[in-house]
Amino acid sequence: MTLRRASLLPMLTGGLFALAACSGQSVPLMDAGSDAGSDAGPDDAGIDGGTDGGTDGGATGLQNIKHVFIIFQENRSFDHYFGTYPGADGLAILPDGGFAACVPDFDAGCYPPYHDVSDTNAGGPHGSGDAIADIADGGMDGFIIQQEKAGSCKSEFDPKCAHRANRDVMGYHDSREIPNYWNYAAHFVLLDHLYQSNASWSLPSHLFMVSGWSALCVDTDPFSCASNIDLQNNAGTSSLIYAWTDLTYLLHGKGVSWKNYLVEGTEPDCDQNEMECEPIPQLANVPSIWNVLPQFVTVQQDNETGNIVPFDAFYLDAKAGKLPSVAWFFPAGEVSEHPTASVSVGQAYTTSIINTIMQSDAWSSSVIILLWDDWGGFYDHVVPPVVDVNGWGLRVPGIVISPFSVAGKIDHQPLSYDAILKLIEDVFLGSQRLDPATDGRPDPRPDVRENAAGLGDLAQDLDFEQTPLPSLVLTTCPGGDFDGGARCWDAG
Repeated sequence: MTLRRASLLPMLTGGLFALAACSGQSVPLMDAGSDAGSDAGPDDAGIDGGTDGGTDGGATGLQNIKHVFIIFQENRSFDHYFGTYPGADGLAILPDGGFAACVPDFDAGCYPPYHDVSDTNAGGPHGSGDAIADIADGGMDGFIIQQEKAGSCKSEFDPKCAHRANRDVMGYHDSREIPNYWNYAAHFVLLDHLYQSNASWSLPSHLFMVSGWSALCVDTDPFSCASNIDLQNNAGTSSLIYAWTDLTYLLHGKGVSWKNYLVEGTEPDCDQNEMECEPIPQLANVPSIWNVLPQFVTVQQDNETGNIVPFDAFYLDAKAGKLPSVAWFFPAGEVSEHPTASVSVGQAYTTSIINTIMQSDAWSSSVIILLWDDWGGFYDHVVPPVVDVNGWGLRVPGIVISPFSVAGKIDHQPLSYDAILKLIEDVFLGSQRLDPATDGRPDPRPDVRENAAGLGDLAQDLDFEQTPLPSLVLTTCPGGDFDGGARCWDAG
């Protein structure tokens, strides 16, 4: 399987929040730069703007990793959050300081990227058809038309709708709106060629994150499953069966501890990706769009549904020194950054998780991977590689945060969520892959994504011979408020 460039084919409580309160230490922020990102340079950020990876530490030091934590947020493209980050493969700047990109609308106008100071965004539709239309046979210019074509809906998280706010799919944020994210990038490793594993919406993205595949199954037999990145049926998502093999099956077989910390609140998106739906409660023990693990046959057969727990359990586990070897953090709508949720609230939530890990005994042996599940209809200029019938999809932001991170590096390797599976497998499973030929539980997945030719290796972002990097405890409320209003999330 070789990657190639081509057009794409078919509610929180605060009992233990003192571990990561708003009184956390803040560090000097990177220069925000102008709207074109021209004032901040690599020297300001302390970054190596052209590093492709590769340190002598490599895979030989992976035994130093005892914890891998994945924080999975929602619906932001790379250019939307880091398009003006110094040294990254971001928005091209013309000699006059303007942007090279100009994306058309229905009226034959065209619109360049612009600095968006809003704390909430509309985004655009982001199903599989929208990915194809946005990519536009490599033109990367379908974003505004798709936003204009999208219908309205009752649920603000419906992937088929858009709120049509000033064509904000062309908007970008920088260190003025997301200072903590830019600080993490400056001090740890920014991934600027991380693609979502599938070219579609949230549900298949979450399935790829935990299993390397998205499929529609007829029954509990793995061989009843066939690739599907739309996942709609007449009965709704709650009736879907995930019969193929997921990562927890391999972790269970090796006795590796894992948990899924789920924020209980409002379920995002609509159950069948339809245009209109009423918000649905999201609970740890109820399968849903972002809470996919309880519905995996392997999780049920291994009696591990109790490993999916409410988010508050994370603070208890951290305080008790009982954080698992592998953990996923999935949000609810309020803290997700999924349009139209608040950017600042989402940043505060993720910062609280990272602060807590950094202040725990686990930090010295941890790798934290912060990323977003799909592009959310926001503009990105890079044509995704084609891997197989399922994607890859468009670029999303990603940051590798660890005492072993190569400080300030920008990793240009082609990566997807499959690289995260690969890292976990290399660290804890002796490099066993989700491979039907060798994993002991065969299924009909079309390929082994972790073995894709050209897929980068996250171990290249880690140096086990360096002096470990210190923790970077940031305030969850940088600046005290946002855009004139106190929007920062506070669990207290």
